[in-house]
Amino acid sequence: MKEQSFPIKKKLEFRLLFILISYTTIGFIALLLFQFVFSAFKNPIIEWLYWRLDVIYFFYLCIGLTCIFHYYWKKPWNYLDEVISATQTVYEQNNHTIELSEPLREVEQQMNQIKMSILLSQKAAKEAEDKKNELVMYLAHDIRTPLTAVIGYLSLLDEAPDMPAEQNAKYVGIALDKAERLETLINELFEVTRYHTSPVQLKKISLDLYALLVQVIDEFYPALSERGNTVNISVEDSLNVIGDPEKLARVFSNLIKNAVAYSYPDTEIYVSAKVKGKNAVVIFHNHGQTIPAEQLANIFDKFNRLDEARLSYTGGVGLGLSIAKEIVNLHGGEIIAQSNNETVSFTITLPIAS
Repeated sequence: MKEQSFPIKKKLEFRLLFILISYTTIGFIALLLFQFVFSAFKNPIIEWLYWRLDVIYFFYLCIGLTCIFHYYWKKPWNYLDEVISATQTVYEQNNHTIELSEPLREVEQQMNQIKMSILLSQKAAKEAEDKKNELVMYLAHDIRTPLTAVIGYLSLLDEAPDMPAEQNAKYVGIALDKAERLETLINELFEVTRYHTSPVQLKKISLDLYALLVQVIDEFYPALSERGNTVNISVEDSLNVIGDPEKLARVFSNLIKNAVAYSYPDTEIYVSAKVKGKNAVVIFHNHGQTIPAEQLANIFDKFNRLDEARLSYTGGVGLGLSIAKEIVNLHGGEIIAQSNNETVSFTITLPIAS
């Protein structure tokens, strides 16, 4: 909690001092006034009062100062009661604000900030719990689907040992393909969990960005050819970045894979890289269905995938972009996604080699 600009103690001390001086001064002025007035009268009672004004002033001070000190002695305890009562409302699940006395305005503001922070934390915790349950549901679905296929085709092979060789080979191939997809899912799950739960050691070196991009893109030539897509790559000369070649290759591979999966057939995918300040900016740009803003905001979340039509085509498990983001963050970089007018762009910022 930050230090108050004008603490309550100082406020009370200032007010007490002001009241004491004012009270004493008023009494003294009244004493002089009464002495002047009474001196003009010869009435015995007034004369008696005149000679006892000092005693009256003394009792005036004693009674008044006693009341003042008693009031200000109780004041901190009243403030303490207010604060204790207010603390009971801090954890209430409502939007009611805490209201305290004027000298406690800064405490009031801080307690309201604490209450708001608690409400936001509780909301975030609930959202995290809902997200976790959703992830478990997705994970169970993604594991069950290929596993069911593997068990189904192996059961067919077990029940029909005399199955024709051609059909036997087909079923074995399907079961193997589903088993490999299941292995990929589990490996990616372990990998993204590792990035979150344990330190990842990067083996950073100076990398030729153009050579790394060309190497990654060449691996996708069969998938590109199948859908009639091509890649147009443009990289500034002698552009080197500092990073782990294996992990950055994983990032670029995931983005190319995503571009191939979600591009319209027979369209071009653009990959460019240029220097901007002390960073290299790498952009993957493809023509495909526009991603709605609400989905774009969560595109790097674990198990985030787009609509079911895309899911059925790509068969993705929703971890590739999450892993890419973790790797880029470990390199001290940034990755953002944009989509409009039937285009999708991923922009990566990485530190360049000096």
